[in-house]
Amino acid sequence: MTYDFTSILERSGRDAIAVDGLGKPGCPGAPEEGWDAIPMWVADMNFPTLPDIQEAVILRARHPAFGYYGTSDEYYKAIIGWQEKRNGVQGLTREAIGYENGVLGGVISALNAVCTRGDKVLLHSPTYIGFTGALTGNGYRIVHSPLRRDGAGVWRMDYEDMERRIVENDIRAAVFCSPHNPCGRVWTREEIERAMDIFERHQVYVISDEIWSDIILPGHTHIPTQSVSDYARSHTAAFYAPSKTFNLAGLIGSYHVIYDPWLRSRVLRESSVTCYNSMNVLSMHAAIAAFSENGGVWVDELSQVIAGNVRIMSGCLRKNAPGIEFSEPEGTYMMFLDCTHWCEEHGKTLDELLAAAWRVGVAIQDGRPFGGECTVRMNLASPESRIREAAERLARYVLI
Repeated sequence: MTYDFTSILERSGRDAIAVDGLGKPGCPGAPEEGWDAIPMWVADMNFPTLPDIQEAVILRARHPAFGYYGTSDEYYKAIIGWQEKRNGVQGLTREAIGYENGVLGGVISALNAVCTRGDKVLLHSPTYIGFTGALTGNGYRIVHSPLRRDGAGVWRMDYEDMERRIVENDIRAAVFCSPHNPCGRVWTREEIERAMDIFERHQVYVISDEIWSDIILPGHTHIPTQSVSDYARSHTAAFYAPSKTFNLAGLIGSYHVIYDPWLRSRVLRESSVTCYNSMNVLSMHAAIAAFSENGGVWVDELSQVIAGNVRIMSGCLRKNAPGIEFSEPEGTYMMFLDCTHWCEEHGKTLDELLAAAWRVGVAIQDGRPFGGECTVRMNLASPESRIREAAERLARYVLI
């Protein structure tokens, strides 16, 4: 490989919640003495980022002025080129692109543009906890349409349930997660088209979180939600960011794509009223470096590494814990595990399972806040050697 996905980063004391947060409220427990931590919970990666990004930030930081600045043409050109090459997007212009401090803030701005606080909003469950906190914190009421696992274990949308809930709850907006977090589904064009047909039939606006759209595992293709129909193009606000792709969450910086002028103007107005939604100059230079030819090579190699890690962990679970049910992710670097049957078979609670893993440094995440009574979310974005070590610890000390 061209890039480094094998080095083990020392993240302790480097402002990393994934490591320094262990043992604190709301985080996995710290490992017992004698065990080092393998962070497999919060959704950032344990790989060094694309070197071009670090170099671009350092180069800009060497200039001793950090005053007010304008967004450069290179920033827009980088996004347009990335979307065209990676997702086949045609006709994207800078006017349709807008900055967002974060995807969750953008989601709320979009909801505020087409809804009134107190309205009900459709989401699929399991549900990313960021959506839950952001929507409820801003006065929206969530209506869940559960995803269902088919006979092959693949997560599917229940279209009849979606439509019924839209009608019964007079829903005017849906938050759509593509690829889905935490289930890891990469929706096919046909699946998105069918969902959009329902949304169009009932005049539902769509807020599409596509922050994971670059991390697509071999054999799958990301389909931008806005590309499936004229209605989707004009009634969808889509949100992206380099943060998940290149491990840049700490730099802050996302962007939206909104084609319809009316919808775009309303979202821009909502995002501007707090006077906080402005880009950091270092984040701009990081994004330009990320959305480059070298960035594309880096992401392709990353996806290969993640796919290998999925095979390792899936093999471990099938061999040592056949009672744990899961679907291999098609995108993202997260696995979502249903431990119900395993816990019943072994007479253990989910808390006991989590505690056993945390004691030996396997810092997996409690999945219950995502919407599952006995579930675990597991981050596989670490060097292969660490995933093998985590699998070995689980087999020897936890899944027994």
